[in-house]
This record gives sequence, C-alpha cells and structure tokens, in this order.
Amino acid sequence: MIYDLEINSAAHYPAAGVIDLIELAEGVGFGAFWKGESNSTDPMVLISAAASRTKSIKLGTAIYHVYGRSPVTLGIQSATLQDLSNGRLLLGLGVANKSIAAWHGGVFDRPLRRAREYIEIVRKVAAGERVEYDGEIYRTGKRFQLSWKPSHPVFPIYLAGLGPQMTRLVGQISDGVFINMATPSKVKEIAARVRQAATEAGRDPSKIEIIAKSRVTLNPDKKAAREKLRQVLTFYNIADHYSDMLRGMGFEKEVNAIQEAFQKGGFKAAMSALTDEYMDKLPVVPATDVQEIKERMKAFEEAGVTRMVIPYVPVTEPVVEDAKRFLKAWGEKR
Repeated sequence: MIYDLEINSAAHYPAAGVIDLIELAEGVGFGAFWKGESNSTDPMVLISAAASRTKSIKLGTAIYHVYGRSPVTLGIQSATLQDLSNGRLLLGLGVANKSIAAWHGGVFDRPLRRAREYIEIVRKVAAGERVEYDGEIYRTGKRFQLSWKPSHPVFPIYLAGLGPQMTRLVGQISDGVFINMATPSKVKEIAARVRQAATEAGRDPSKIEIIAKSRVTLNPDKKAAREKLRQVLTFYNIADHYSDMLRGMGFEKEVNAIQEAFQKGGFKAAMSALTDEYMDKLPVVPATDVQEIKERMKAFEEAGVTRMVIPYVPVTEPVVEDAKRFLKAWGEKR
C-alpha cells in the first residue's frame, strides 16, 4: 500500500506554502500529493507549480468535479501537466452534487452517463486524438485536436464513488475508485463491487486501484487533536450524501443526534453532539504520535486499499508550520 498526502482544504493553507509542503512530502517518502477543489484553491494550478519544484512525487486531483470545466478544457490541462511533470498526473474526477453544479450554472442530472462521457472525451483529447464527440450530454463539435503531440498521452483516471451504481461504473471504465469517509469494512465492500464490475467488463480486476482517505491530526494534546477533526466530521454528518452513507455503515443513531443538535442549536451544537466514541469508529486519527496513524492504516490495507491518502488537518497556527512538523515526524518513522 502506497501512502499519499492531501493538504486539507478546510485549513485554508496559503497557496505558496502548499508548494513548500509538497517538496517536503516528496522528501519524506509520500507517493503522491492530492488536492481537491469545491470552493478551495485550484488543484491544477497548485500541482503545476509543484511539478516545477519536484521530481518524482505523483500529482493528483482529488477530486476535480465535472461541472467546473468542459472535458475538452480538462483534456488540454491534463496533457499540459503531463508534459510539464514528465508524466506524473493522477486525475481524480467526481460528479459533485446539486450545490456545486449550480455554482457553475449546471444541473445535477444523469451522473453515470455524465461521468462516462466526460472521461471518454478527456482521454481522447489528452492523448492528442482528433475529437468529434456527439454524446447524450457532451458534444465537442468538429475537428478538435491538440496542436502538439503530447509526450505522455496515457495517465490514470480515477472516479469518486460511494453507491452501488457509481462504483460499478468505476470498474467498467476507470483506473480506480476514490473513496471518502468510509470505514475499512465499507472500503472492502466497495472494492469487491468495483473489481466484480471490472471482471464482468472483461478488464483485469487486479489493475483497478482502490484509493481511500483517512484524515489525521498530530498534536501532543489528544483533546486538541480531536477538536479539529470533530469540526470536519460534523460537516460530513450534516451533508446530504455523506450522512446517508454514514447511516448505511451503521451510524444512524449518531448521525440523527448530530443533525437534531444542528437543527436546534447550529453547527457548534452539532459539534458537541459528536462524541469521542463515535469519532473513534470513523476514518480519522487524532494522533499524538505518527506510529498511531500507521497502526490504524493497517486495517485499510487489509481491506484492499492500494493507495492510502492522508489528508492532514493542522491543529495550530500557522498551519504550514504545523503541517511541516507532521511531515518531518512522518519521515522519522519511515
């Protein structure tokens, strides 16, 4: 299992500081750096900057949603980043939700078809092929082709998935699944479904990557380490898709209590309703030592995870210095 790093967007890291952290992450042995978007700093801009200051670490988007740019635009961006980084792009995509779609003037509909067509176009564009795509959702018009021959035309495309239909689609068309907020037992269930779908589609299931996340904090004060994660977890417990997923993993009582507290007293009340006992059952690690994190990750490896993404949530200000302490501690425990 490969360990990757994500710099958690909820911490509002300054963009220039993120590049310093990616350089350090490469030095201490992380396999890839991942960056998400929504209303955060832009992944492709940041990993392009990182590509110019690193040599070997993979550079990923987790997750770029399909509503923010046309598939032709993302194909051009991907081919450019591949040339710039000497072939280090890991492209993670997702269909987002109603809110994110609306931010970009889109309508959240037909997510399975949308994901399939989007990926097909991105692959063709980034490979330098002539593209005249006429799909049910996306149409590219006539005679589009890159003006140059990409030096690294093939790269993995991963698709975020939680539910049965999307994760089956992953097995059919993508290079792997990106799983957020899932326990090891849930990851094992999703991995089995993805690989079964790959087999049914005539693909080699062993080639499909299973990528999962576990957010972590590192601080000598266990209570302080917990509080930052409590804030992040509260958001997921009141969010539509993730709250349903958490209920489906057996946490209906806990989710209902948090949502009830939110309705009555707002976000702070909801945070107070998220107990330490519940936190310890979720894919987060409030650590006082790096070894605690690595011990907790063993269950994900046993569940079939091939790349384990560690989104680091800083406890103290300035956030870049906190993250540097985490990375240095990680390197010491290699």
